This record gives sequence, structure tokens and C-alpha cells, in this order.
Amino acid sequence: MTPKIVTTLKSYSRPQFTADLFAGITVAMVAIPLSLAIAIASGASPAQGLITAIIGGFVVSALGGSRVQIGGPTGAFIVVVYDVIATHGYDGLVLATFMAGIILLAAGYLRIGNLIAHVPEPVINGFTLGIAIIIAVSQLKDFLGLTAPEMPADFIDKAAVLWGVRDTLSPSTLGIGLLTVVLIVGLRRLLPRRWPSLIVAVAMTSALAALPWMDVDTIGARFGALPSRLPLPHLPEISVTRVRELLPSAFVIAFLAGIESLLSAVVADRMIGGSHRPRAEVVAQGAANLSSALFGGLPVTGAIARTATNVRSGGRTPVAGVVHALTILMVLLVAAPLAGLLAMPAMAALLIVTAWNMSEPDKWREYLRGPAADRLLLLVTLVLTVLVDLTVAIGVGVALGLALRLRGRGTRAADEWTPRDH
Repeated sequence: MTPKIVTTLKSYSRPQFTADLFAGITVAMVAIPLSLAIAIASGASPAQGLITAIIGGFVVSALGGSRVQIGGPTGAFIVVVYDVIATHGYDGLVLATFMAGIILLAAGYLRIGNLIAHVPEPVINGFTLGIAIIIAVSQLKDFLGLTAPEMPADFIDKAAVLWGVRDTLSPSTLGIGLLTVVLIVGLRRLLPRRWPSLIVAVAMTSALAALPWMDVDTIGARFGALPSRLPLPHLPEISVTRVRELLPSAFVIAFLAGIESLLSAVVADRMIGGSHRPRAEVVAQGAANLSSALFGGLPVTGAIARTATNVRSGGRTPVAGVVHALTILMVLLVAAPLAGLLAMPAMAALLIVTAWNMSEPDKWREYLRGPAADRLLLLVTLVLTVLVDLTVAIGVGVALGLALRLRGRGTRAADEWTPRDH
């Protein structure tokens, strides 16, 4: 379980540090707007997104089993985090994240994490598609500038509220949102991959939204000023009753963190021709979630899109991930007020694009042409994720997948997964 950073530093060189430094700064510029947007969509404060990227990103790189893995908050957690906060409050989320860290540590030490490899791919695809739909719908209020009361957690109720306030649409807010989408897509195609197109697009449209005649909501206007320092670590309030209530959520967080991190590490291995250490990676994810909870942060996992950006930018050792975390820390300490100027429709647009990428539309035909058992499993998991609950969706999906596999009509094994880049 030796961390990769220990191995790679034995033959470290100045040119490699230069490459890791540039890659780490580049990834930080991508991670900042994503971390802010994911935190807001999860029902948390923007600052908690940055705290998660700093603490979680540092621990994942310092202790992880991948050379290039970047850790932080990801879109896959938005649904479960929002639900936990709505049901148990933010202190409940912190405790659930803390418990998930303990579960992941145990899974790593006992090699239980290897069981994740037996989850059928259609289950992963189904709840990922479901999460993408929920994320996109949850962002419509800010994307369209709708005036609505507090949004309910239930998908059907949320859609009903949005439809009921459709007449409050703000043309200026919608314009900023649409322009942000166009810029994100356009800049990704026009600029070299090393350019942080996300933060450029969001900054440009936020500057436009700040014009005097534009009536567009901002992070600062809604949430107040971001703190310019990290909070002191502290243990969440723990009781037997609270632990019992939050145990299902903790298992879901641990499950998602394990799957996302291992899939991301597999993608990274393919990109650099390397080989990660699964046991060390799961242990690092456990330590990262424990650490994030101690600082009041969100759940942490390997972020596939940020990891891919790291590789494309020249990062080849965990030092790049450490630089990424320290860069975000410097931004928090020095330039936190600037984050308050970012426009809410721009952040919503960023997450809508993220949700679209998560859904992998280029693979929809492949899903439809797959075996009938795979299509059924994907559809059941998707519907349960959207209309019922992520915990139920995963439980039913895994059980149904096992039943289908035992009948010999089964679904593809984990070694045939094609992880998504989001």
C-alpha cells in the first residue's frame, strides 16, 4: 500500500517538477469553478466546495495509488449530498462523510474494495444517466433566472415547481447561461487542451453579467463573502442514533467514492501507460473523506475530467495533484472575493454541460443495441435513481444484475467498463 508519491520521488527531476507545476496550476483553474458549482448544486456553500478540493485533493495525491489521480468533489455526489443535507442537515452530511471515510479505510485494508469490480456496467451507466438528468433539472432555476421558493428534493415535485414559475423567466439570466454554454463548448474546441477553458468562459460571462443594466444573481449576492482561510478541523457530533440514521448514506458515499476513484485511476493508467495500486487508492480515498469531514467539506473521490486534464497538461507524478491543491488554497487565501463575483447562471451552465458529458450521448446507441438484460438493468437503475432514491437504485440494480448473471444472460464484467470523462 505504498503511496505512489513515495515511489515517484525516488527518481524525480527538475524538468518533471516544471511539468508537474504547470499541470497542477492548470488543473486548479479547472477545479475552482467546478468545485464552487458542485457545492452550490449540492445545497452546500461555495466555500465548502473549495475546502473539499484543497483537503481532499492534497490527501488523494499524497497517499494515493495513482501517479496522476486528482481528487475533489464531483458531480456524481450532488444527488446523494443534496438528499442528506435536506434530510439530516449539513452536520449530518459531515458525519456521513466521516463514516464513509472509515468504511473506505476498512475496505482498503481488508481488500473488500475489490468487490466493487463485480458491479455490472449497466448499473453504473443507469445511475450515472439518472444523476445527469437530476443535475440538469436542478440547475434550470438558476439557468433560466426563475423566481421560485425553496426547491424540493423530490424530482417530480421539483419539476412541478419549475413549471409553475415558468412565467418568471429572466431573459438576461438566460442569455448569460446560453452564452456560457457556447463559450465552454467553443473554447474547448478552439483552445489547446492545456488552457483552462472552463474558468475563462465563466469569468467572461460573469464580467458581462456585472454590467449595471444586467440584473443577474451572483455567488456573493446569494451566499455572502467567501472566507479567506481554511476552518479549523473539528470532529462532527457523533451519537449512536445519528450513526444508525446516516449509515445507509455513508455506505452510498463510500460506494460512489470507491467506484469513481478506481474508474478514474483506470482511465489514467490507459493515458500514461501506468499501473495504479487499487488498495492504496481506496485507503487514500478513505483518508481524504475523513480529512474533508474534519474540515467541514464534502465527499471526495477521484475526478476523471480533472485527472485527464492533469495528464494532458504534462502531469506525471502526484506532485501535480499536490500543486493543484496548494494553488486552490492560495486562491482561497488571496482572491476569495473574486469568486463572489461569478454569475449564478454561468455556474448553472457549467453544471449542465457537465451533466451532458456525464450522460455520454455518443454511447446511447450502444446502450440501445446491447443485450435485452443490459437494457432492462440500465432502465430500472435510471428510473429508480430519478424517481425514488440513489440508494434503492444501486441496491436493486446490483441485486437484479446478480440474478441476471446467475441465469447466464448477464451483463458485462467490470474489466470491460469504459469509464466516462466528466
